[in-house]
Amino acid sequence: MCLENFSSQVVERHNKPEVEARASKEVLLTPVCISRNEGERVLIESSINSVRLSIKIKQADEIEKILCHKFTRFLMMRADNFVVLRRKAIEGYDISFLITNFHTEQMYKHKLVDFVIQFMEDIDKEISEMKLTVNARARICAEEYLKNF
Repeated sequence: MCLENFSSQVVERHNKPEVEARASKEVLLTPVCISRNEGERVLIESSINSVRLSIKIKQADEIEKILCHKFTRFLMMRADNFVVLRRKAIEGYDISFLITNFHTEQMYKHKLVDFVIQFMEDIDKEISEMKLTVNARARICAEEYLKNF
């Protein structure tokens, strides 16, 4: 993550993340997609002053799809508290992070990388735990309902 301060080549005195603005082709690097399978992948888009990480979370069944959608929406609504989290994910992905040169100047680079890796590990765990909780509650509800018959 070698990000540096880079002013816009189009508008004077502007410094926008080039990976978002896409104003100059020469400052964009080739996007890299790392995937385990069709359901789990990470897209890394880099430029001279920013990196955008888009994550597609594993969703095996309909319950996991619903839980993933609700959980990522919950996090994205609170994106201001996470600093590097984007409010809206890239099309085809569940959640996105935008790391700019200002973030790497204010924070440790290795801690940013550790945060993203830890987030990817924890989100799978959280969704699995939520799925187990939902199934347990559904089982209890079904047992209580069927006691009447």
